[in-house]
Amino acid sequence: MDKRQLHHLWTKIRAVKPVYLLIVTLLLAVICVFSLRANNQHMVKLRNAVYTADQNDGDVQGALKALQAYVTRHMNTNLSAGPNAVYPPIQLKYTYERLQKAQGDSASAANSQIYTDAQHACEAQDSTDFSGRNRVPCIEAYVTSHGGKVITPIPEDLYKFSFASPRWSPDLAGWSLVATIFSALTCVLVFIIDKWFKKNV
Repeated sequence: MDKRQLHHLWTKIRAVKPVYLLIVTLLLAVICVFSLRANNQHMVKLRNAVYTADQNDGDVQGALKALQAYVTRHMNTNLSAGPNAVYPPIQLKYTYERLQKAQGDSASAANSQIYTDAQHACEAQDSTDFSGRNRVPCIEAYVTSHGGKVITPIPEDLYKFSFASPRWSPDLAGWSLVATIFSALTCVLVFIIDKWFKKNV
């Protein structure tokens, strides 16, 4: 390629000013930052909806599904609130406590009825024993044979959740990030080419 052709190419490239590309890059970067912030704010709103539903015995499953769907499809939606935050970040404390209480109440009611029945049955067998010393083994045997409920703890892990946020997502934040990087690289490339042509042509 001779100098005339190089000069012709330079006049075309020179029309694209690096300063214009820099302005475009800065505008795209601002859009990217605001859209990343919007992603995070929406995640916080959905996370708070889960906490509220958990505390007020609302639609926890629906709120949890909405949060999972959003977090797994949008970048900058990490659920952790900082380096010292609890893990996993979503813990349905109130739902877990309600289930534990309901299970305990159910078992207590069932055991209470079996124990009452055992007392009546053992009294009928030996109505002359007023001390109760001989009745204790009878009551224990009755409760065991009639399936007294044992409270088994509910696994806590079933009520703890964490969802992974993607590194990049095809939303406004993701595409504006791509456009910002592309614009910045183009700006640098045009600047380097412009300097080279000024020096060599």
